Amino acid sequence: MKINGIHYRSVWLASDGYTVEIFDQTKLPFEVQTIQLRTMQDAATAIKEMWVRGAPLIGAVAAYGMALAMHQESSDESLQQAYNVLVKTRPTAINLKWALERTYRVLENLEHSQRETTAYRIANEIANEDVEFCHKIGEHGLKIIQSIAETKSTGETVNILTHCNAGWLATVDWGTALAPIYMAHDVGIKVHVWVDETRPRNQGGLTAFELGSHGVPHTLIADNAGGHLMQHGKVDLCIVGTDRTTARGDVCNKIGTYLKALAAKANQVPFYVALPSPTLDLTVWDGVKEIPIELRSGEEQSHVYGITPEGLRSWVNTAPHGTSCENYAFDVTPAELITGLITERGICDASAEGLRALFPDLCG
Repeated sequence: MKINGIHYRSVWLASDGYTVEIFDQTKLPFEVQTIQLRTMQDAATAIKEMWVRGAPLIGAVAAYGMALAMHQESSDESLQQAYNVLVKTRPTAINLKWALERTYRVLENLEHSQRETTAYRIANEIANEDVEFCHKIGEHGLKIIQSIAETKSTGETVNILTHCNAGWLATVDWGTALAPIYMAHDVGIKVHVWVDETRPRNQGGLTAFELGSHGVPHTLIADNAGGHLMQHGKVDLCIVGTDRTTARGDVCNKIGTYLKALAAKANQVPFYVALPSPTLDLTVWDGVKEIPIELRSGEEQSHVYGITPEGLRSWVNTAPHGTSCENYAFDVTPAELITGLITERGICDASAEGLRALFPDLCG
């Protein structure tokens, strides 16, 4: 996708062929700043401190972290340590573990001299696959938006609500939930996006930054406004992403997604979840009971990051001194609240049967 007319991916290799470059997403949307990752520990820090975020991007950066480890030292001990460190950086998004296991399984059986080159090849493959998957998700999701547009009067807008950031900043390119929206805009469908602010880290600001850069009309709203908009017929469709999807179609996404799904169900608003197949965790059935929910620092809840009138970036405390904060990063939306899953292979019901029909090779 583009920033000021220039195409970027959210992770790429520097000109030296081994250093990994990313955007520091903690600085966005106020400043576009890149960071160079030169060691495995740099990659681990980038994931843990949310310089990068979004399940697909976390997976890609973790794979590059393994490559950086092999660039430094390709021994068995270094390989095992890299896996152990990276897999613990964040507990909820399954793409992290998927990418690490995919890389580890290949590298452990290779001669040490072959590990660095192979690790970079696998990381590049994972990144390129993600771009392809997200592009296909966009094509399949576009059909949903087109079908809604066809029911409207000429020139009438399709209003879409999303939660958190599931665009190209959360993937390698295109995004999951935002890919269909970009494609709809590009083919001339009038779309408008209601952007949940997504407290406590205000990642709706990243979505607004993306949509604004691409020229897509949008409005940033408070997290609690979505139900009101649905009640008054101002939302035609909800599309969100997911960090982990279970074998029966439950989805784990940014905290607050569950409440949006409940409001959508109550108001007969279609609620779709966009995901590439590496986000599937077919070892888990009941998402509410089985998916580990990340509990992050309470300071992310008690403090808000913003920019002053003088242009200075600052954290501002919004809670009374001594207030205890419980900062859950994700929640689980049960499959029965989901209209459908938009994947790179097509759209299916949020159910074991639906997933098995699209992914018999994975579900077997």
